Amino acid sequence: MEEQVEGVGRAFVDHYYHLFDNDRSSLCSLYHPSSMLTFEGHKVEGVDDISQKLNLLPFDQCQHVISTIDSQPSSFTAGIMVFVSGSLKLSGEEHQLRFSQMFHLVPSSEGSFFVQNDIFRLNYG
Repeated sequence: MEEQVEGVGRAFVDHYYHLFDNDRSSLCSLYHPSSMLTFEGHKVEGVDDISQKLNLLPFDQCQHVISTIDSQPSSFTAGIMVFVSGSLKLSGEEHQLRFSQMFHLVPSSEGSFFVQNDIFRLNYG
């Protein structure tokens, strides 16, 4: 069970950040109408608002470099909690930004997972 949870978490992280870095508009396919995002303290809910928030970030090109991925089973309908830490490299910027992000993945009726909760923070200091 633990290996399966870790594998799903790792596969999700690879997929999510590949889309974010290469085709950000496609991220909306990972959320549902009930999904919630808190991005640097700003809370939005639903696919449209989450998509708008992510697509209107003040940078176009970026590259996520993942340092750690920690996954745990969630008691909520066989979900998975995924915690990610890493660096964000922005085009034209010399220094990378450290970040942490938490995802709560919930099984969908199609047999895959969707993001129910997503919390993102830059790590300063």
